[in-house]
Amino acid sequence: MIDITLTDWQILLVKLGIILTVVPVLTLVTGYAEHKVMAHLQHRLGPMYPGGFHGWAILLADGLKFIYKEDIVPTAADKRVFTLAPLAIFVPAVLVYLVIPIDETLIVEDLDVGLFYLLAISSVGTIGVLMAGWSSANKYALIGALRAAAQLIAYELPIVLSAAVIAMLAGTLSLVGIVQAQDWPFVLWPPGIGLAAFLIFTASGVAELTRPPFDMPVAESEIITGAFTEYSGMRFIFSFFFPEVANMIAFGAIGATLFLGGFNPIVPWGPLDAIPGIIWFLVKTSFMVFLFLWIRPTFPRLREDQLQRFAWKILIPLSLGLVLAAGAWVLYAPEAWVS
Repeated sequence: MIDITLTDWQILLVKLGIILTVVPVLTLVTGYAEHKVMAHLQHRLGPMYPGGFHGWAILLADGLKFIYKEDIVPTAADKRVFTLAPLAIFVPAVLVYLVIPIDETLIVEDLDVGLFYLLAISSVGTIGVLMAGWSSANKYALIGALRAAAQLIAYELPIVLSAAVIAMLAGTLSLVGIVQAQDWPFVLWPPGIGLAAFLIFTASGVAELTRPPFDMPVAESEIITGAFTEYSGMRFIFSFFFPEVANMIAFGAIGATLFLGGFNPIVPWGPLDAIPGIIWFLVKTSFMVFLFLWIRPTFPRLREDQLQRFAWKILIPLSLGLVLAAGAWVLYAPEAWVS
C-alpha cells in the first residue's frame, strides 16, 4: 500500500484546483439562470434552441463565440498593464471562495479572520478595473474606470459596516463561528438590526457588482461597457462576464452565511435538523442569487449623482447607526434575548 503524504501547500493547491473547476461550472449555470429568470420576469421565453432543451447550451455557444473572436490590443495601449488587468480582476473573484463555509467541515480554509479576508480580497478587483481603463488609451474606457472606482469605493463602506454589525453580534470574525452563532438567522434576530443590515448589504452588493440599477460604470448605451471597451475575445470574458457572475455567486454565498444562517436550518426546529447543511447552504445561496437576478430587470438605472448620493447620504449613515445599535444590543440587551 502506497502512503501518500501531502504538504500543506500541496493540499491548498488541490483545493484551489477544485475551486477553479467548480466555479466556472457554477457561473455557466447562473448565467443560464439569468437568461431564463429575466425572460420570465419580462414575459418572454428567453433562449430556447441552443442545446435543444430550453436553450441550455446558450452559455457554451457564447463561450465558443468569444474563443473564435480576434484578440486585439490597441496600438497606443500599455500592453503589459492591458494584459495583466483581466488577471487582476479574475484572481480575486476566485480567491474569495477559499473561506466560504459550505458546511461545518466543507471549507477550504477556516481562517480566524475569514470575514476580514473576504472584505480585503473582494476590494482588490477595483485595481484591475482601473488598470483596464487606464491602459486602454481610450477616453471612454478611462471614464468608465473612474466611474467604477468611485462607485466601488463608495459602496464598499456600507458592505464593511453591515458586515461589522454581524461580527459584533456573533463575537467572531470566523465565518464558521458566525454561522454557529446563529440559532436564529441574523436577518430575523436581533429584531430590526439584522434585517436592516441585510437590506444594506444586498443593495450595496448589487452596486459592488455594477449590476442594474447600479450599472452606470458599464452602461452600454452611454460608455460602451466602460473600462472594458477595448477588450475582445477571451480577455473580455475574464475581465467582465466571468468576474461579474462569479462575484454575484460569491456575494450570494456571503449573504447567506452572514444573515441567513449559512448551513444551519432557517429556524431552530427539530425536524429541519435532518436536512444536510450543504442543502441549506445551497438553497439560501440560490435565494440570494435569485434576489440579485430579480433586481436587475425591476428597477430603473440610477444617474451617477443619484448613485453616489444613495451611498454617501443614505446607506453609510444608516450603516453607522446600525453599528451603534448592534453595540448597544451586545452591551445592554438582556442575556436571554442575546442568546
